[in-house]
Amino acid sequence: MAGCAARAPPGSEARLSLATFLLGASVLALPLLTRAGLQGRTGLALYVAVLNALLLLLYRPPRYQIAIRACFLGFVFGCGVLLSFSQSSWNHFGWYMCSLSLFHYSEYLVTAVNNPKSLSLDSFLLNHSLEYTVAALSSWIEFTLENIFWPELKQITWLSATGLLMVVFGECLRKAAMFTAGSNFNHVVQNEKSETHTLVTSGVYAWFRHPSYVGWFYWSIGTQVMLCNPICGVSYALTVWRFFRDRTEEEEISLIHFFGEEYLEYKKRVPTGLPFIKGVKVEL
Repeated sequence: MAGCAARAPPGSEARLSLATFLLGASVLALPLLTRAGLQGRTGLALYVAVLNALLLLLYRPPRYQIAIRACFLGFVFGCGVLLSFSQSSWNHFGWYMCSLSLFHYSEYLVTAVNNPKSLSLDSFLLNHSLEYTVAALSSWIEFTLENIFWPELKQITWLSATGLLMVVFGECLRKAAMFTAGSNFNHVVQNEKSETHTLVTSGVYAWFRHPSYVGWFYWSIGTQVMLCNPICGVSYALTVWRFFRDRTEEEEISLIHFFGEEYLEYKKRVPTGLPFIKGVKVEL
């Protein structure tokens, strides 16, 4: 029918995003260009211009919107890898860039594979909230200022390595939760139960009631430990704790409404997994 976009075949968004993420990550080859005679900034500008022209040539909306986001995240990941191996006080920020870009890209990829019906551009979580953006910017500003005035603070390798382990643990736990929940997982708290919605209590859900929140909780704090950001480290811990306390209560109200006694029994057996958060209180 004229004016209507053809429905993309199953899995096409996942393949498109993966191809363009890897295309962006090919910035790892930039050192070869500099050895060939191009200056670093000139080579980077040329690389970005060629990438964007290629995406505009290959894709039309809405596929271009997917491609440009995935390619950007791949580009950030590649730059992070290059920075990680640089001999500078910014190498731990490279770890952070890899962690941040991989988190956002994998949110989209896993949703595309696991629950394509709920897939949208929002699945990248790049526009999560104003508070999320402000928090990220604040951490970048803190790292930059402290790196200028107290560079030795950013070279506590054992602390950054601890943060990296927290990030890896949190990322793996969250993605395990998404895969285990399958089509029951959604980035938005659901207020109405779908016909296919079931209560998942196996796998990582047998350990924690909210494993995806537990993963994101430790991932977010881990990013600041990795950056050796004392101010944002404390403020992130307090802010995400309060966010997940409220989010858990909101979600459990819906889950009790959906599953009734079945969820209440599950709630008694399994903790939330979040420190000092017990979930919604149920008056009998």
